Amino acid sequence: MNDDSKKIVIAMSGGIDSSVAAFLLKNTGNDCIGITLKLVKNSINDTAEGKTCCSYNDTMDARKVAFKIGIPHYVLNFTDAFETLVIKDFIDKYIYGLTPNPCIECNRHIKFDKFLLRAQQIGYPYIATGHYARIIYNERTGRYNLLKAIDISKDQSYVLYTMTQEQLKHTLFPLGNMNKKEVRALAYDNKLHNSEKPDSQDICFINDNDYAGFIEKHISHMPAQGSFIDNDGRVLGTHKGIHRYTIGQRRGLDICSGRRMYVCSKDSTSNTIVLGTENDLLRKTFEINYINLITTDTIENPMHLFVKTRYSRSAEPATVIQKDTDVISICFDEPQKFICPGQSAVIYDGDSVVGGGIIQ
Repeated sequence: MNDDSKKIVIAMSGGIDSSVAAFLLKNTGNDCIGITLKLVKNSINDTAEGKTCCSYNDTMDARKVAFKIGIPHYVLNFTDAFETLVIKDFIDKYIYGLTPNPCIECNRHIKFDKFLLRAQQIGYPYIATGHYARIIYNERTGRYNLLKAIDISKDQSYVLYTMTQEQLKHTLFPLGNMNKKEVRALAYDNKLHNSEKPDSQDICFINDNDYAGFIEKHISHMPAQGSFIDNDGRVLGTHKGIHRYTIGQRRGLDICSGRRMYVCSKDSTSNTIVLGTENDLLRKTFEINYINLITTDTIENPMHLFVKTRYSRSAEPATVIQKDTDVISICFDEPQKFICPGQSAVIYDGDSVVGGGIIQ
């Protein structure tokens, strides 16, 4: 090992990104261990190979890559923590009428908390993943900053905004300065067997993207049907359970109307869903809580920044005001669609993640 070498535990999902991350770190002289996180009990996602991650076949892919590049490989069981902190949270929030993002909660509670702690307990100060993002140390502020990836089309900084200063200090993202084409070429040139493996797309514990079916299988009482109503409270029809719908949904409403109708809001207390037109989806202002700030401890004054409200959407200009320790108010310059309670809003200053929180 060279003088700059680090002791690093690499989270290896079996996909191409974490495999190339492991290859790069091993071949720059670091002391590396590959670990696959077992997250889901009973291998409920084994039938979804190529769409999700964390299946038995994915674990075997990770093991083959580790053997190929010459590092030890182990599996760590986090199923109990994942079930409580991610799956149960996902179900509870959907039943309550929210639309959570379980990937963010997995990063918050498992990958950059419990996994990092486990690595440090065995004497490895650093962890690495195949996420597309960058971490830099800002000498002027004395803080670690989380930046967008060079490959904006693959940037994953949105799902990483919960990271603390201590976590950023001990995390490496080797792919942050690469694009996907370069990653695949490197895997192919170095004969990694999974170089053509498709990217995972769905939530790792749900097959075929069937959220409602998964929730219904894991609760004791089926959610009750309720009413679709308009903005004036008039009943338009019957919904099949509040967990089956999300903000902006148009298909599957079974409503006869002369206009296209969309889910605009949900109220779990009255078990009603408000339908409206596409214009009714537009909002300018909302609040977030469960705040995590990265570039600063507090947003002292109103700031004009950029805010992203879904992983797949672009960041849009907005005024950001911190009203309390755990409340930030956001006002977009122009009204935006699909601002969905339970999702995360992430605040950017250029390429840098200022912080974020959960939409209320």
